[in-house]
Amino acid sequence: MARPSAAGTAFLLAAAPAGRGRAMDAASVLPALAAVPPGVLTGTSTATLVELADPLDPQTVLTRLRAAAVSPGPLVVCLAGQLHLDRRQQLTHLALARTTPATLRYTALPWHWLAVELAVRAAGTTTVVADLAADPEVWERLTAEPGLLRLGPGPALYGRVVPAPRRGELLAPAYLRSWAELWRSGARLPYATLHAESAARAAAAAPRSILLAPAPAPAPAVPQDPHPAILAAASAGRHGEAAAMASSWESEALRRHGPRSPQAVHWTEVRADLARLAGEPARSCELWLSAAEARLGLGQPTDDTDVEGAVDRAHHQWERIADPARARALGPELVALRRRVPGRRPGALAALTRRMAD
Repeated sequence: MARPSAAGTAFLLAAAPAGRGRAMDAASVLPALAAVPPGVLTGTSTATLVELADPLDPQTVLTRLRAAAVSPGPLVVCLAGQLHLDRRQQLTHLALARTTPATLRYTALPWHWLAVELAVRAAGTTTVVADLAADPEVWERLTAEPGLLRLGPGPALYGRVVPAPRRGELLAPAYLRSWAELWRSGARLPYATLHAESAARAAAAAPRSILLAPAPAPAPAVPQDPHPAILAAASAGRHGEAAAMASSWESEALRRHGPRSPQAVHWTEVRADLARLAGEPARSCELWLSAAEARLGLGQPTDDTDVEGAVDRAHHQWERIADPARARALGPELVALRRRVPGRRPGALAALTRRMAD
């Protein structure tokens, strides 16, 4: 079979907390993966390789993932690491090098960020291969809700999740290492075969596991209003699923109506509200700012109810950002918008500039 002509991208991420919180020797699999020609990973003639070993900052990972996600060719994402539950927000996170139980919300990568970034890609162009250790809370949830880690309708997710071992023990990413060995062997095996073979090889070291694989394609559905399903997923705490559905509908609106369209702006606003429900005020603020700018770009006046509402919501979410650095980064854009759209709340601009000066 001929390989796709478009260049591919292989995104390798292996991370685990430093010190006593480390349950998996995640980075040990990177040399094996990096030894595979990138084009073999992606099934293309040429490919770009992005490798992140024990990164410190979730924003850095997000930036690199976002850049990979907009590449036109096939994308293969290989992940090795640990899943932890943010007990306050009840969200699953992928731990990074600086992650501790106390700093999880700020130093780990929310799992649903993966769903959001990969949702913009065309169906059939994205494969995620994950070898993960889950803390007791995530493991309990996953056994009760096998779709917890679902990344939406676009990406094909193959993986193995095992319960974290006792403190002081280290798991090896044997499942992902097996993928690397099979790729290096030169065999052109289907992903489903690679998954089954690797799961069987890894079972000897960790017999308790949950395997992740794409569900069979559903029958075509009659078009219907997607908003109730999105809201139901968010209300049930399935924020990644909700965000992925909204991003998918936004991509469709962009394709059908273009970026400067009311339909596309609507879905940006839906995603902003979903970020609020997920307890991500910085992301929500960023999206509301984008929505306000887009509405102004459509020619809506500064006193339009929808424009004022978008700026007010951006301001409201900005006030709830706990990370001072993120608040400072978004502040200038919010101030500039507030000068153009003062809104109907007396003193909003003055209050904002005072807080920025603190």
